Amino acid sequence: MRATAASTSADAVLPLRIRYRQEMTCQIVHDSIHRRAGWTTTYELRLDDASAGFGSVAVGGPWTGKPTIFEFYVLPAHRCRAFHLFEVLLDASGARLMEIQSNDALLSVMLHSYARDVASEKIVFHDGATTSLAPSGAILQQVTSDEETRVAIAQRQGGTEWRLQLGGEPVATGGILFHYNEPYGDIYMEVAEPFRRCRRPAHGDR
Repeated sequence: MRATAASTSADAVLPLRIRYRQEMTCQIVHDSIHRRAGWTTTYELRLDDASAGFGSVAVGGPWTGKPTIFEFYVLPAHRCRAFHLFEVLLDASGARLMEIQSNDALLSVMLHSYARDVASEKIVFHDGATTSLAPSGAILQQVTSDEETRVAIAQRQGGTEWRLQLGGEPVATGGILFHYNEPYGDIYMEVAEPFRRCRRPAHGDR
C-alpha cells in the first residue's frame, strides 16, 4: 500500500482529532494551538485512497523556525503501518524535533524509536485524593459571571476568576482556564505573600 502525508487544515481532519482525544482520555497540553493562526501545520495520512490518520507539526510561537511534531494519530485498523506512516510524515513535514506527552502511547513509541538527546521538561501528576480541610472562616467569591464562564467553556478560550477572602481581606485569587480539550481545564492560584506560610498544630511547651 502507498502511504502519503498531505498538508491540510485541522478542521479537515477534525473527526480523526476527536477520535484521538477520546483515546487519550486526558488533558492534551497543546490542543489549543490548533486555533492560533499560523502556529500549526496539519497532515492527513493516507494508505492508497483510505484515510489512515493525521500528524500535527508546531511551526509558530515558541516553535518558530523549529518545526516540531506534537501529535501523531493512526486509526487502529492501520497501526501495523504506523512506523511507515511516521516516516512519511517526517519526509513531508521536514520536522526533526518532537514534543510529546508521555501518556501518548503511540507517539512515545515513535520518540524512543527515532529520537536522540531526549529530555523531560516537566512531570504532570494525577490528582487522586480529595481533601477535607476546614475553611477556617475563609470565603470564596466568584468574580467571573456565569455567562462569561459559559462563553469561555464553549469557545475553549479564557476562563473563570475567583477570590478568597479571610476576615474581609483578599488573601488569594485563582480560577480555571479552558484552553485545553473538553472537559479539561487548567487550575491556577496565587496566594498573597503574608499568607504563604504553613501553620503547625500546637503541641504544647517543650
